[in-house]
This record gives sequence, C-alpha cells and structure tokens, in this order.
Amino acid sequence: MTATVLLVEDQTLTRKGMRALLDDSPELKIIGEASNGREAVELAGTLNPDVVLMDVAMPQLNGIEATRQIHSAQPDTRIIMLSMHKDRQYVFESLKAGASGYVPKDAAYTELITAIETVMSGRTYLPPPLQDMIMDDYAQRAQGKQISTDLEKLSGREREVLQLIGEGNSSMEIARLLHISVRTVDTHRQNIMGKLEIRTIAGLTKFAIRHGLCSL
Repeated sequence: MTATVLLVEDQTLTRKGMRALLDDSPELKIIGEASNGREAVELAGTLNPDVVLMDVAMPQLNGIEATRQIHSAQPDTRIIMLSMHKDRQYVFESLKAGASGYVPKDAAYTELITAIETVMSGRTYLPPPLQDMIMDDYAQRAQGKQISTDLEKLSGREREVLQLIGEGNSSMEIARLLHISVRTVDTHRQNIMGKLEIRTIAGLTKFAIRHGLCSL
C-alpha cells in the first residue's frame, strides 16, 4: 500500500532535496508541498494525506501550531516533526499537539523511512535519546511533579498572534493574515502580555524567539 505524503518545509532547497529522496521509495507518494504552516493546514484539509512531514520552525504559523490544527481536524493523519532542535520543550509540545513522530534533521534518510513506517502502523516514533527524555518526563509527572512552560499559558490563537508579533508584523498585518479585526489582535496582544507578564513588544519578540515560535 502506498502512503501519501505532504511535505512541509520553508527552505526550498531542503524541501526539494527531501522530495528527491522520498520519490525513490515505491511505497511513498508525495502529493503536495507547503512552505509555511498556514499553507500546510490548508493543503492537509484539501489533500487529506496519510502522513505530513512537518518542519517545526516556519514563518506565519510554526509547525507545532500547524500540527495542532491538522490533528484537531484530521485525527487520522499522521504527522512527523522534522527539527534541528532536540530539547525537551520542542519534543513535548509536538507530541502534545498531536504529532506521531519526531525526527532530527541531521538523521539519516533511512531513519525517516523507519519513522514513516512506524507511524503508519499506528505507533509513535522517537529516536532512542528522545525516548529516554520523554520517559523521564512521564516518570516525573507520575510522581506529581509539574513540568510546564510559560508557553502553555497561552491559547492556540494567542500563540499564533505571538509568533506574528515576533516576526515583526503590525496589528493590521496580523488582522489580515488571521482574518480578524485589528481590535481583536490588540486584545490578544494585551492578554498575552498579561499572561506572560511582559510589557513591551521587544520583550514579546525575545520570548517568541526563545521558545521557538519564530527565528531571528
């Protein structure tokens, strides 16, 4: 059985290189490509792929938020995160958003194929070092220890707005991208500042970069 794949990566050369490799597999069929998270959500809804290969760091809507939206609308679609980051926060947030796998970008091509096969069989794929990290998290939570980040204080829409603020967009530009009013954007911004106890746009930008919502 051939698995249909949506490839999501904002770097054109990287995306084309991955496609060239994946096209060599007779068990995979690339049915679409997206260069940002918002486009990924739209294409996933239109194409209904079996698997989405999702870059974590992308403009307009990062991979974790895109994953959350796709998983909510299409729970049967398997999503594998691709990232340069291997720290606890990115992995945990990805799984919490609904990802079925997490593969570092420096992994071998064969590992990516293994990840796809694993999630298509209904299981979760994590490389051994990340498995150990997640099991450690689970053990701490089972013992009643609270492991949370400031990012978890925000709603999904607030995280979207925060990313767009971090990328330097004005309230009017954010309103246009999200199809909401400028007043609603300003309300979200005030709520974000209150929850995070940050009082300046520069502070919000630093927070967004530090938590992987956007890059420099």
